[in-house]
Amino acid sequence: MLTNRKKYIIYYTDNSMVLTNKQKFNKKYGFKPDAPHSKKEISKLTGIPMSILDQVYDRGLGARKSNPQSVRSLSGKKVGGKSLAGKMSGPQWAMARIYSFVMKGPTWKTADKDLADKVRKLKKNK
Repeated sequence: MLTNRKKYIIYYTDNSMVLTNKQKFNKKYGFKPDAPHSKKEISKLTGIPMSILDQVYDRGLGARKSNPQSVRSLSGKKVGGKSLAGKMSGPQWAMARIYSFVMKGPTWKTADKDLADKVRKLKKNK
């Protein structure tokens, strides 16, 4: 893990640099790399209704509970197995899922595809 001049944490996987979805969001909207945001702020900036972000958040909480082996440690790596010790908390995991959703990451295309379709439909009707 290295830090570049703009203080974005860069993770190296398979010889390529990867920013977290939160860092991509902050970069896109002109915030400091680790600036936190509420669901309300994210909704206002992206135009995605709060009701949809609430559903993404709730699904994130549920996914952490039902699939603990997929939950990352605080350093961002998958470790440990079914124990949740030393891993992201439920709210951290849920917010990470929201950032993935709004940045059209894996969540947008897979687990929350039905919600992404609703967002597309809403934006098309505007």
